[in-house]
Amino acid sequence: MNLQERFKKNLLLHTQDQNIIDILWKEIESQYSQKERYYHNLEHLDNMFSEIELVKTHISDFSNISFSIFYHDVIYDASSKLNEEKSAELAKKRLQKINREQKSIDEIFEQILATKAHQKSHDSDTNYLLDADLSILGQSSQVYLDYTKKIRKEYSIYPDLLYKPGRKKVLQHFLDLEYIFKTDYFKNRYENQARMNIESELKKL
Repeated sequence: MNLQERFKKNLLLHTQDQNIIDILWKEIESQYSQKERYYHNLEHLDNMFSEIELVKTHISDFSNISFSIFYHDVIYDASSKLNEEKSAELAKKRLQKINREQKSIDEIFEQILATKAHQKSHDSDTNYLLDADLSILGQSSQVYLDYTKKIRKEYSIYPDLLYKPGRKKVLQHFLDLEYIFKTDYFKNRYENQARMNIESELKKL
């Protein structure tokens, strides 16, 4: 199932208004296809769904987590520190259009905000979302290297003098966590490789 089919199928659970469905998808597609997005793009969403599908039976509300994936980076500006907040706000407005119940909107809002600090949550679905978002960290060294190059391109407005200290801080934050991954599944699958990848990148910065 491609992203468009997945998005529309999820919306059809909550509205039959094809016009709204088309408008919301076009917005998602447009936002994630911006030319300055080298990593935080549609491919990132596709990869997250590939990961989350593997633990689908552990997700209590797959519709909610699907909306959270689609909207968690819908606003992305490398020079802003409010991307998650703005993305969560936009998700709230769009989901109100399809009359999603407030409880679900609040849950999605909080899940998107959680992708800012990536701290372990009391909510199991949120932890699976965070782990899927960070799964790139535990990929092969070559895939990880490609990811770091894409991130650097997204932050090309900053010279190395500013980029490297900021990147080091982010990477060290992950290493300082007891576990990068919050769920047993992702921990067993990616934790060791993620730490090796991060330590390797830190040595090069």
